[in-house]
Order: sequence, then structure tokens, then C-alpha cells
Amino acid sequence: MGHFLSQSWLIDRRHALRAMGTCIGLPMLECMLPLQASEQDLTTPRRSAFVYLANGVHSLNYQITTPGKDYAFSRSLKPLEPHRSVITPISGLHHPGALSHHHNCISVWLTGGQLGPSDRNTISVDQKMAEVTAEHTRYPSMEVALTQGSLAWTADGVQLPALRRCSEIFASLFEAPKGGTEAQRKALRRKASVLDDNLAEVHRLEEKMGQADRGRLDQYLTSVREAEIRTRRADAWLDTPLPEIADADRQRTNRDIPQTQAGDYFRAVYDLITLAFQTDVTRVATFSLGGEGDAFAIPEIGITESRHQLSHHGGDAGYMEKLTNYDTFAIEQFSYFLTRLTETKDLNGQPLLGSTMALFGSGMSYGHSHGNANLPLVLAGGSDLGLTHGSHLDFNQGHFQGYQLDKPGEHYGLCSRPANTQAHMSNLLLLMAQRMGVDIDSFGDSNRVVEL
Repeated sequence: MGHFLSQSWLIDRRHALRAMGTCIGLPMLECMLPLQASEQDLTTPRRSAFVYLANGVHSLNYQITTPGKDYAFSRSLKPLEPHRSVITPISGLHHPGALSHHHNCISVWLTGGQLGPSDRNTISVDQKMAEVTAEHTRYPSMEVALTQGSLAWTADGVQLPALRRCSEIFASLFEAPKGGTEAQRKALRRKASVLDDNLAEVHRLEEKMGQADRGRLDQYLTSVREAEIRTRRADAWLDTPLPEIADADRQRTNRDIPQTQAGDYFRAVYDLITLAFQTDVTRVATFSLGGEGDAFAIPEIGITESRHQLSHHGGDAGYMEKLTNYDTFAIEQFSYFLTRLTETKDLNGQPLLGSTMALFGSGMSYGHSHGNANLPLVLAGGSDLGLTHGSHLDFNQGHFQGYQLDKPGEHYGLCSRPANTQAHMSNLLLLMAQRMGVDIDSFGDSNRVVEL
């Protein structure tokens, strides 16, 4: 076989990068053109939101120790007590593929992938859901993150980009395209033409390639096809009017907030997700509160250190107290999200929380030792989808000698080595996917479905 880089028919690298830049941020969609608003089914939509907290938690102050309905809220989870009847704290789940690669915890949190140094990631559950819900909504999914990378991954292992500024998120969801509809339509059709040319060119080149070389272009081809589908869908949705946004909702969400006002920012993002769900512009959302190495400080509550720094506390009492305060703060904001979903009415006049599943948690349990077993997770909402809440679902029970919070060394071991090796987090993701209407019997490294 000739040297790949010496072939005269090789795609120009700059041309390929330009094309990849057009499509690398697009989610996997197997559905084609969207139904127009008048043709959409009238059943209550099903929705899911995923919220990620980096670097685990201060487990000694987070862990709930009693399984079942009679559990007492821990210090960190106390802000969720008003929502007791609509939440399920979950203990004991883990991602086997992440145990030996702690730096990939955030990457596999929603995929359950086996992501080693040379492995490609798999599709995240939110994008699996979007394959089903996208035909009904203007946008397949919504990605928000404090850093560039989102929690979402396509079927071809491409991480989707995320938005951060609230005004930018608002504009992307609720404002008309600049230059008007016809200008946008022309731009989309120019883009579609470029994508068609890309596909035609690569298909011509494929005829001259060996099998190994064809494999190198698989990811590129998949991305171009995804972009083509997304472009055609966006064109079709141009004729569907944007939702009207009330002044109060616009003032609450269409604004930029300094990083030093973290609580205000978190709540504005949660308001944006709630508004997106209420107006049915999308039914799937992810929100990352920062990556494992860069979650930001919260000076408004006296935390000037990064979350990563606090999680590597080395036994420092001051750092551990601040980490607990950070945990509690983040959970307070999630509690606000649940309140907003409860206050906001769905199409059937019932609380939006009933048709919305919201998962809060981390892909790491104990940041100081990079322990990623016994993941901190809370599942909320979805009662209209058949979920029953009010209990602490504990997969550690029967597989260990009990929580030893008075013996930190013993307890931290539980955070690094799963007590129940069969309790995979993908089992929970499988449950959520099925309740969203995804017709699958396995997901990631699942071995059964969680019963809830």
C-alpha cells in the first residue's frame, strides 16, 4: 500500500478542516425533516436534563446512610428536602470503564464508554434521546457548559461544543436569524450545497482508497452527513414561527452575568432550560458546571479557590469545609431548578417537572484520590413517565459492612472500589432512555435496567 500522505488525490488538509468546522459541533440525528407545528403529536412531551458537578463531593458530608423511604438528608443534600417526594438520591453506582481512567470521568458520565487513551468515545444518552425527540423540536438538544466542551457526544465519538453566555444561549433558541428568514434560508442552502460537494468528493476518493484508508474517513463522512441532516432540518423549521417570550422570562434569561455571581448565573441557566422545555424548542439539555480541572471559584460565598483545588484537600479541614459549602451551594441551585420546573405549567396544565427527568451528579465520588465508585447522583421528576420517588436507592446495601463516616479512610475506600460491581451507572441511563421512548434494551456498559 502506498503512503497515505503521498497520494495525489488526498483531500487538502485545510479544506477538510474547514468542512469539519462546519459539522463537528452537530448532534447525531437519524430522523430527517421535522414535523411542522400543526402536524406534531399532541401528547405531552418527554424531556430530560443532565447537570454535572466536577470532582465529586465531600463524601463524609454528602452520603445518605439509610436506604429506603425513611432516610435522613445529609448536610450537603439538605437543600433538596422540600422536593423529597419527587427525588431519588442514588448511591453505589459506578462506570467500570472510568475506574482506571479517572481523567475521563466527565467524558463517560453520560456514555458509559470504555475511554482509555486510544479509545473513541460512544454516544451519550442525551444524544440517544435526541434521535427520538428531535423530529418534534426546532433544536435536537441544548448544551451549556462553563468550559468549551459539553457533556454530549455523538454516535461517532465527537464531543459537541457548548454555549456559556446566557444572552448567547437565549439568542440561539428564541431570536430570529440575523438578516431575516430568506437570508438564513439562502445561507443554509449554500451550506447544504457545500456539504453535498464534500460528500461527492470523498465518495470519488473512496474508490481509489484501500480498506484501511477508507476507515480513516469514516468519522469525517459521518460528521458531514450529520451536518447535512441538521442543515435540512433548520431550513424546514424556518417557516415555523418562533415562540413568543414573556417580558418577565426575557428579563430573567436574556442577560450576561459576571462569573463572580455564580448563583445568579446558575439560576439563569436553569431558567433558560425551563423556558426551552416549556416552549418545546428542545426536549433534551445538558449543563456542565465545569470540568475536572477547571471548575471555577464562588467568591460570593467566600470560596476563592477552584473546585479542583478544594477537592484535593489533603485532609485540610478548611478546604474540606469549603468543599462541603461548594457542594451545598451547587445543590441549592439544582433545588431552584426543580422549583422552577414545579411552578411552570406543561401543555396539559400540570407541573413541567412531571414530564421532565433531571439527573444531577458527578462522574467522580472523592476527588482527593480520584475515587469514582459510589457516584453521587440524584434523579428528580418524571412522574408522568412512570418514575416513583421518595426513597434513597442504595446499591451498596448487602455488599459492604455499612457506611463508616466516622472512619474516613474506610469510607473513602468505598468511593474508590465499588461494593457492588454489577451496579453500573449505565443501568440508570438505560432506564432514562427507555422512559424517553428510546427503543433499546442496553446502553453503554449496562447489564440490567434500574427499577424505579
